[in-house]
Amino acid sequence: MTLRQLLRRPFMATPYAEQVDLKGKNVVVTGASEGSLGYATARTLARWGALVVVTSRRNTAAIVDTLQQELQKQGDSALIIGHELDLCDANSVNSFCQWYLQNHGERLDILVNNAGVHLDLMSKWEEPTLSEDGHEVQWRTNYLGTAHLTHKLLPLLQQTGDKFGDARVVNVGSQIHSKARNEALFDPGTSYNSWKSYGMSKLALIHFSHELNRRFSETHKLQSYCLHPGGTGGTYTAVADKGFANAPVIGFLRKLGAPLERLFMSTPEEGAQTQLYCATSPEAVGGYYYVNCAIGQASENSNDRATAKRLWDSTQEWLNNLPATPATLKQV
Repeated sequence: MTLRQLLRRPFMATPYAEQVDLKGKNVVVTGASEGSLGYATARTLARWGALVVVTSRRNTAAIVDTLQQELQKQGDSALIIGHELDLCDANSVNSFCQWYLQNHGERLDILVNNAGVHLDLMSKWEEPTLSEDGHEVQWRTNYLGTAHLTHKLLPLLQQTGDKFGDARVVNVGSQIHSKARNEALFDPGTSYNSWKSYGMSKLALIHFSHELNRRFSETHKLQSYCLHPGGTGGTYTAVADKGFANAPVIGFLRKLGAPLERLFMSTPEEGAQTQLYCATSPEAVGGYYYVNCAIGQASENSNDRATAKRLWDSTQEWLNNLPATPATLKQV
């Protein structure tokens, strides 16, 4: 046992997903930049035998090369392919899906929606930062972009579930969803808070995940999961670096304290276990919110079926009218 494991043992125990044979299965993992939860997830799924397509906004070829080298050093074959994807850009989503369907359109067993942003961790923004098409950027990336990608790949996921009896969508949420309320999904109000906006994007993702499961788990053997990654202590990744971009002093201090922070937080490998469990375990049941590889407790707001249906319908309207922007979904 390492010193790190010995010091952390009294505070937290990380459950690990059991290895599953994934030979012959195709997987897409979004947001797989080096050092991220997506990177750790992709590496493990490839090690278990799947063909894994990883995405990032940039430097995808370098990410794939590093993953392949790591797996080869461990004696594992590397079935990893990369493609750039920006969830904030509808053209990028369409381009990625067209590429995937042309090159791997025979099946898609698992879609891991891991990509996301959490910006302005110091709550300095007095006004929302908007995407090019006019949405609050966290809402646009974490929810709308993820919904767009999933809907574009939905026919293939359904086809895979029909043919092989199991297809899955795994949505990486956050316990911060509990800061959001259902009414704010459709009427965010006049005051802006970046943390609440992030929470709204994750609450919406839980609603989307539950509604997806209700609609397709029985008819197409397509199950959908939502989860909080890592344990209660959080996971040390590079995501916070972008979040502290407007607070350089705090960012510098964080880098100084990184060795101590890493000591008491989950590693990306540990933090990825719940999404690995949801993606692969025969015991994982769709339609629930997972924490530490088990069904967890989500907020009361996330269990409102009427809100989930309303959000689904509004999202469909937005998707049907791209690049138009329906007011009901424009988070500002």
